[in-house]
Formats: sequence, C-alpha cells, structure tokens
Amino acid sequence: MLRGFPPVVAADTHTLVLGSFPGEASLAATQYYAHPRNQFWRLLGAVLDEPSLHELPYEERLTRVLTHRIGIWDVLDACHREGSLDSAIRNAQPNDFASLREHAPMLRKVCFNGKTAGRFAPVIAAAGYDTLVLPSSSPANAMLSFEQKLVVWRSIRS
Repeated sequence: MLRGFPPVVAADTHTLVLGSFPGEASLAATQYYAHPRNQFWRLLGAVLDEPSLHELPYEERLTRVLTHRIGIWDVLDACHREGSLDSAIRNAQPNDFASLREHAPMLRKVCFNGKTAGRFAPVIAAAGYDTLVLPSSSPANAMLSFEQKLVVWRSIRS
C-alpha cells in the first residue's frame, strides 16, 4: 500500500489544487509533482505571475504558493499502484475531506488536476465548495499544449 502526502494548506488558504495521487518520482522525492516533465509548477507559476516558481527549491515553492493562499493536496490518501498512471490505481482510499474545514477554514474553491481527481468534484461541490476540473499537468496528458492547458489553469484565480 502506497501512502500520499499531507496537505499543504494554511489557515488563510482559499483555493486548493487536488491531484489524484503522487507518481513514482514524487513518492521517491517526497515532493508534490517531482517528475521533471510534469508541468504543474510551471503552470501554477504562470497563473501566479511567478514564472521562476518551478526553478526554486521545493520548500520555497510551497511557501510562495501558500503566500498566494493556494494549497496542494491529493484526493487519495493511499492506494496500490504499479507505475505512475492513474489508470493503474487499485484499492484507493480517499483523503479525509471533512478535515479541510479544520485545516483551511477560509477555503472556498477546489480545483482538480485532471479527470481522475475530478471524479471527486461532485462530492466536494456538495460540501459547499466551488469546483473546477483542470487539464492534467501530467506528462501523460500530451493531447494539449502547455499554452492550451494554461488557458484553463488561469481560471484558478477567478
């Protein structure tokens, strides 16, 4: 059984980006979105007008994102999976979303990084949050260019 990471949130976090579950590179590095070809940090940097975000040391990236009142987490706490593809996830255990109100009482909007994570959008919307499903930042999602993804990702701020 693989285990995910704790949420990166603060008391003033108003927007949360949820992925599905960390890939092999992220689990090995114990960092969200550690695969060098994953576009997460570049996309988020462009959205936040922090174009060099992806070049910063990991801890500083997290600090900068929290400064913008944005958090990072995953929909799954644990699962079995060979490789890094979402389609290989088995025996998935969701994270405790009820704890979000405790960790981030100002949270208003939850964005989902890809369709797999986006399956949880109806549950999160029913809990009273605005939701947005984003095109996946994963290198496996090559159907859209960086620029095409960024058009939708910019909606994180609206």
